[in-house]
Amino acid sequence: MSRPGYERLPMHTVPEQGPPRSRSRSRSRPQPFRIPMTLRSFDFTRLLKVILAISAAAILYTFYFYEPHIEITFYSRKWINSEIESVGQLAGCFDEGRISAEYNASRYLKGPKEVEVHAGMGMRLGMDCYEFAATIPLSTSANMDNGGPHLAPDERTQYHTYWRVDLATFSERQEWMLKSFFATQDHATSRLIMWSNGDLSTNSILASYAHMHPNSFEMRVVNIPDLASGTALDGSPLLKTNDKKAWTDGDLVRLLVIWNYGGVWIDMDSLLTRDLSPLLEHEFVTQWDCYDKIYQPLNGALMHFHKHSPYLCEAFNIMATSAAPRADSTDWGALLYLKLWRRLLGAHIPPFKVLPFCFSDARSCRLDNRLPDPFDEDDGSEARWWRATKDGLQEGGDLDGALRSVFAVHLHNQWDKTFPKGGWVERLLLKRYEEKLAERGDL
Repeated sequence: MSRPGYERLPMHTVPEQGPPRSRSRSRSRPQPFRIPMTLRSFDFTRLLKVILAISAAAILYTFYFYEPHIEITFYSRKWINSEIESVGQLAGCFDEGRISAEYNASRYLKGPKEVEVHAGMGMRLGMDCYEFAATIPLSTSANMDNGGPHLAPDERTQYHTYWRVDLATFSERQEWMLKSFFATQDHATSRLIMWSNGDLSTNSILASYAHMHPNSFEMRVVNIPDLASGTALDGSPLLKTNDKKAWTDGDLVRLLVIWNYGGVWIDMDSLLTRDLSPLLEHEFVTQWDCYDKIYQPLNGALMHFHKHSPYLCEAFNIMATSAAPRADSTDWGALLYLKLWRRLLGAHIPPFKVLPFCFSDARSCRLDNRLPDPFDEDDGSEARWWRATKDGLQEGGDLDGALRSVFAVHLHNQWDKTFPKGGWVERLLLKRYEEKLAERGDL
């Protein structure tokens, strides 16, 4: 019998089954599970393909159902603080005793206006901007194509443009701007002055226009010190400012010639599409693009001010008291106009008008409503949005209607490019210029 607490022991030994155990105290460590290299390479490649497929599907889904708007620009905080946030004081050009006798303040600043050029809100969607442009009357000139009386050259509306003779030769590509002017503006009440930094009278193209339109076209060499006489820039070393792109000196010249003669400035890289006279009861610059860039909202490619306008007087004071413009910059353009606009508000003075972007630069907006690339074929990628509209890019189509509503097409230089044969620019603009000039007897 076994007693409690005791274990019955075997009467004999039983041999152990299996291999003999090691007598060593240390136990061998288990070997880790290793994946063969070929299997690991296969799994990584397959995983990478899955990730790429999912990413591609996500991107396609996002672009199909959503409209991304991405723009990243870096601005120096120091520059923002000194050039943007600080609003300076006006120099007193709007004071009653300082406004020039040649500037009719009661009419230009306070007088009633017939044409509204401010829509009151941004027009980024669809054809909104083009439709608003269509609300502007076609022409207020009683002389347009009806043989009305011709004004003396100095009594006409002066249109100004500028060409640097040291940058490129004035050729047929530049001539299209002149053709657009004479095809759309009233010969009896307007004059185009071609300013330059050298003699252009020997250019055969320009000489032919001077001969054909002695009262409507004139070439002049810019004398900046003389033009700046009596302004805050009189005698300033800043008057010698220029750069390789004709940006800073071009911005200076446009303000000086309008100050001295009044009128409209048109950049040479523009094609006019309709008579500008309905806009000229206002003094204005233009919107840079449809996005209202916070630090660069304004453009001077098309502008209008009267002779000795206090707006320009204040602009010269800002230029004279600010740092010199950076080369190849818009410091005397977009930045200057913004500074002036904010100072006017600070002094509770109604600012100059700002024409909607599409009036002169409808290339600067969304892919689905901006004008197609003027230097691309009609079957190009940018024109696909217009091809989907009524009659597409053909005569009488939506693009044609948009061009008839706006006032100019800004080409943004690109002088080395040519207009495609049979493209929308040739069909809807250039061909019509030729037809209009032939009708007027200018060809």
